[in-house]
Amino acid sequence: MSEILAAPAHEAHKPEARAWFEALRDRICAAFEMIEDEGGPNPGRFARTPWDRPEGGGGVISLMKGQVFEKVGVNVSTVSGMFSPDFAKQMHGSTPDGAFWASGISLVAHMRSPRVPAVHMNTRMIVTGKGWFGGGGDLTPLQPGTPEAAEDAATFHAALRAACDRHGADYYARYKKWCDEYFFLPHRNEPRGAGGIFYDYLDTGDFAADFAFTRDVGEAFLAAYPEIVRRRMAEPFTPAEREAQLVRRGRYVEFNLLYDRGTTFGLKTGGNTEAILMSLPPEVKWP
Repeated sequence: MSEILAAPAHEAHKPEARAWFEALRDRICAAFEMIEDEGGPNPGRFARTPWDRPEGGGGVISLMKGQVFEKVGVNVSTVSGMFSPDFAKQMHGSTPDGAFWASGISLVAHMRSPRVPAVHMNTRMIVTGKGWFGGGGDLTPLQPGTPEAAEDAATFHAALRAACDRHGADYYARYKKWCDEYFFLPHRNEPRGAGGIFYDYLDTGDFAADFAFTRDVGEAFLAAYPEIVRRRMAEPFTPAEREAQLVRRGRYVEFNLLYDRGTTFGLKTGGNTEAILMSLPPEVKWP
């Protein structure tokens, strides 16, 4: 295969990728609603809001505000069009006309209990002059440094390591390092959370293998995070712990508004503002 994957080579794969992201969304939403059912007498449910992008494509916002999940969004989108000239210069493999196609799933969960870590996961396929996969997931304990936070991080990382090891002996080490470096707050000189994996520009020349890895990242998340939630969601917590949770959430806001690539990509390509800012927590404090 040529050293680049030109857009025509990907045409047949676009529906396959889009269908996977949408199917994963449905499975995650069902799993989270099941947890809501276990959490008490007033379970939340996802509300789905479709949106259209005038320049091409659109997506669906799936948002739930419940008794376990204070706010969780599981969004899918498939968009196409032309990058602005300035943004095209920044994009991997951009063609002279700035044409692009992108499809993916993006999830952020902010939990009602400070004992349950927040989480982020996204996977995507992007086609410009090249085609590639990217994504990953990371965990943000709201009580860092505790044995419980360490246990949850170990569960999360073990699932992602297993997914990586099925595809490349060096994948976990490389993508964990990338995550640690990416989800870092330079202005505070601290990591956003307990990390996970992050990868981008994945184009080995074997579409089937790259797509299989991206699917396995989604499967790993679906296996690990509900386990962590169920482990912690019934634990009692104090008002002081809730207060600390709200302050820690400020770090999430700072990263997503200052450094997050997905936020930048969505805003620069005319995405839905509510879907893009879905990642922000419903309540937050700064000391």
